[in-house]
Amino acid sequence: MTGRILIVDDVATNRIVMKVKLSAARYAVVPASSGAEALEIAAGGGIDIVIMDMMMPGMTGAEACRRLRADPATATIPVILVTASDDIDARMEGLSAGADDFLSKPVDEVALLARVRSLLRTREEERDFHARGGEMLEMAHNAIPGMSDSVGQAAFAAHPALAEGRIAMIGGPDAKWLPIHRDRLRPLFREAVSIIGRDVALALTEANAPDLFLIDADLGTRNEGLRLMSELRSRNATRHSAFIVLLPQGDSERAATALDLGAADVSYHPFPVAEIAMRIRTQLARKRRADKMRDTIDSGLKMAMFDPLTGLHNRRYGLHHLDMVATRCRAQGIRAGVLLMDIDHFKRVNDTHGHPVGDAVLARVAQVLRDSLRAEDLVARIGGEEFLAILPDADLAQVRTVAERLRAAVEAMAVPLPGGGTLSVTLSLGAAMLRDADDAGAEVLARVDRALYSAKDDGRNRVRLAESA
Repeated sequence: MTGRILIVDDVATNRIVMKVKLSAARYAVVPASSGAEALEIAAGGGIDIVIMDMMMPGMTGAEACRRLRADPATATIPVILVTASDDIDARMEGLSAGADDFLSKPVDEVALLARVRSLLRTREEERDFHARGGEMLEMAHNAIPGMSDSVGQAAFAAHPALAEGRIAMIGGPDAKWLPIHRDRLRPLFREAVSIIGRDVALALTEANAPDLFLIDADLGTRNEGLRLMSELRSRNATRHSAFIVLLPQGDSERAATALDLGAADVSYHPFPVAEIAMRIRTQLARKRRADKMRDTIDSGLKMAMFDPLTGLHNRRYGLHHLDMVATRCRAQGIRAGVLLMDIDHFKRVNDTHGHPVGDAVLARVAQVLRDSLRAEDLVARIGGEEFLAILPDADLAQVRTVAERLRAAVEAMAVPLPGGGTLSVTLSLGAAMLRDADDAGAEVLARVDRALYSAKDDGRNRVRLAESA
């Protein structure tokens, strides 16, 4: 995994030491000596992670982080702050500024590299989203609410609003901290903060899975919590939940293991409730963004396959499916029928009653076609008023029967008009059989298209079979 990391420290020796550690792991390192220089470099693009000293003259690391979060161009860049002390107030200031993590000097190399790997994985997901046209999909969905939220944590207000998200806490049999911290966290989060056991966690469904697990690395035995996390991340119900693993103070080796196993964050006992609450908020915000990216990609895939007006498959998918069926017919010797259908005098409908009525006609015809076909059949809208149906495992007599049934069903339907009354339309159909000699769907499509024109020429509202059907 490669990445371009911005190192920000006013002390040249510190920059060199950090560069040596990261370069040895084959990361590209960009140095900066001040917060102002870091902002300028980050705004130029190409930075995957910022590792920044907390205390610098002119502009502190926390202030620089806050400004990165405020700029849409840099708001999603992960930030790790580094300080010479382990002071809780310094950590709180850094985390509240929007930092993703906080490391103390001397920086533990194992913990550092594990954190970098974890944040780069998140960064790669973001990059993959953009590469797959994420912004265009967001525009197509009118910028789904919340999609502009940054992946990293935005700076917090002094009294932040209650955070959304269900939280499950899992600890060992002697974890006395569980009820105490549950009661302290509950006022800070809008949804449930609950304590559950291992068996309950493994029995969760997608409907009741928490957004975040706060889990001890050691439950009844050493590393049992890590093993439980791995199991939960492998299950459909909980694989998209975020995990924060709790460890004994200074256990950097297992912190690295937890991050590499997929933990979103780690923290150490004893932990202040205010700090863990900020870490939870960060991961809940990150999960919301990841969920929205997945939903947007899924919606985009549907947009690529379905016609939004009728809900049928679109032309691209319909023709692709026809090619696939043609390949199966040629390879396996199966039979399949093809119907090409066109609503008669549809232009007259639009011209007389307007496009909203025309759209209603298209949607109603689509519903009738869909309801009149088998589950294994496919129907697609491939043109303005033109539809394609593919009927696998059907012979010519069955195809003819289905075509007549579709024609009659459309003729019998009635579309309500806005001013009262109803409108009826008819359907012309061409029918053909896929042949072993058809190398691609285009060949049968040409034959069935000629049959459709024959139906039109013969007076419409009828079925015509292609020659050598």
